[in-house]
Amino acid sequence: MKKVVVAFSGGLDTSYTVMKLANDGYEVYAACANTGGFSPEQLKKNEENAYKLGAKQYVTLDVTQEYYDKSLKYMIFGNVLRNNCYPISVSSERIFQAIAIARFAKQIGADAIAHGSTGAGNDQIRFDMTFLVMAPGVEIITLTRDNALSRQEEVDYLDAHGFTADFNKLKYSYNVGIWGTSICGGELLDSTQGLPEEAYLKHVTRNEETTLKITFEKGEIVAVDGKKFDDKVKAIQRIEEIGAAYGIGRDCNVGDTIIGIKGRVGFEAAAPKLIIEAHRLLEKYTLSKWQQYWKDQVANWYGMFLHESQYLEPVMPDIEAMLVSSQRNVNGTAILKLRPLGFETVGVDSVDDLLKSKLGEYGEMQHGWTADDAKGFIKVLSTPLRVYYGIHPDEKR
Repeated sequence: MKKVVVAFSGGLDTSYTVMKLANDGYEVYAACANTGGFSPEQLKKNEENAYKLGAKQYVTLDVTQEYYDKSLKYMIFGNVLRNNCYPISVSSERIFQAIAIARFAKQIGADAIAHGSTGAGNDQIRFDMTFLVMAPGVEIITLTRDNALSRQEEVDYLDAHGFTADFNKLKYSYNVGIWGTSICGGELLDSTQGLPEEAYLKHVTRNEETTLKITFEKGEIVAVDGKKFDDKVKAIQRIEEIGAAYGIGRDCNVGDTIIGIKGRVGFEAAAPKLIIEAHRLLEKYTLSKWQQYWKDQVANWYGMFLHESQYLEPVMPDIEAMLVSSQRNVNGTAILKLRPLGFETVGVDSVDDLLKSKLGEYGEMQHGWTADDAKGFIKVLSTPLRVYYGIHPDEKR
């Protein structure tokens, strides 16, 4: 019997894959790689279902901390948002899930790895590319993609073999993770429509305005509203809990997929939105003009590479090194004001606040130069323009 590891989420495609391969004579190992999106109840249900579907063994691979250390940390350093909108939640999670699956497959000496991706999305690329690099020589099986299976065909197969679930009743598909929940299907298939309230998993339960304070040391979260957190994952979860009560972080993103078609996804991501904007605010006060500029350039590439399955590209550690260096003075507390479905930045409290310069207060008074110094500086600064328009006066606007 061939050993096959199935990247098992508990959804329709991976449930079908486990049962079909088991029925076809494979020794099936169902592996759920958790990057922070599964509750204990969901993991227990996954285990129960995996054995009902015919798996020889079920295992949960918890890589939440690894996901933070090797990805989330840098996305916060870089204020990474795809198209200035989407916090790259599912995109980055898939890479670390795939790495964990490949690692497990090598550990047990598997002959094959299977996943449930279709042929019309990005995840097939993220899984396949990672498996090809991390588990060379191991066969990749993708029943849903290779047989162009419809949801109904998979449901019918499971029903016929004694496994019944409510897969047909779902109008939307969800991917829940520590860095946000993505929502696909329903009204998103129509470019003229947005998502209704019932499409979201989290709803407004608080209406009064409140202040949220996030404290950073060298760019990493160390406290939330004054409470210290050594565990960065728990800090993120606390911020999510606070922000989700206001329905913060909802949006829809339209972007270019790796395979070339346009894709549209809804999401709710309170923690990423709040953390990134708080971190960005603190950087405005603590970084120089050119630190901000160049960090934005490399961070944009970092996010794009993550999204497009290039996490293993050798340039990524080089970008990470610059992002780490840029954070050496990003220390202090960012203050946000939360309200239903939105928030605003208020200010920061930081010993590294460059606004506290003794050389002058913007729009008020200069202390580091005289009026004559200012006039001379402006005259020199205007020299290239005076030269050009002195020769081309007809081009003055």
